[in-house]
Amino acid sequence: MKKLILITLLVSFSMSSFAQRNSRANNDWYVSLGVNAINSLGTQSPFNSPSDWAFHSPISAAIEYNWSDQFAIEQSITFNGFTEDHVIDGVNLEEDYSYLSLDTNMKFYFDQYIFPNFNWIELHANAGVGFFHVDETNISANIGGGALFWLNGNRTFGLRVQTTGKFAFNHPESGFDNNHFQHHLQVVFKL
Repeated sequence: MKKLILITLLVSFSMSSFAQRNSRANNDWYVSLGVNAINSLGTQSPFNSPSDWAFHSPISAAIEYNWSDQFAIEQSITFNGFTEDHVIDGVNLEEDYSYLSLDTNMKFYFDQYIFPNFNWIELHANAGVGFFHVDETNISANIGGGALFWLNGNRTFGLRVQTTGKFAFNHPESGFDNNHFQHHLQVVFKL
């Protein structure tokens, strides 16, 4: 896992020296609000059994700062919950549980390498760390990606889809606070 993150960061930094982003400027701020769903079914597939994902009070919010043309940092907070008879890692719950997550992620925007002439879409990869709580508290290493679709010509209002895999540090002893995937659908505003 550490080698994968290191290789991803090295490739990202080397690629940033070859191209300039024309879609974002340095020092841009963005805020996003939306919903999230949690896949904590104990599978390695982020898209396994969508009908069983947690979607109880699924609020998510984030603020993002671009310090360069391709790199940004995002701080997010998400709320969700698991209701009685929901399944977490193969266990049927006997009571309701609330979910809270605070995540700090670095983002690398790479859409200009794939779609250099498309000004209405931005693709990113993200990696970082998170704090989350279901029954206990745990820290996670996060890795994921997403797409932002701009809905106006000024690129001040858009819609983002994003998926993040969260790998718990205390995975063997963590009970419900374990590895999971989190999916977001958010409205994004440029400040």
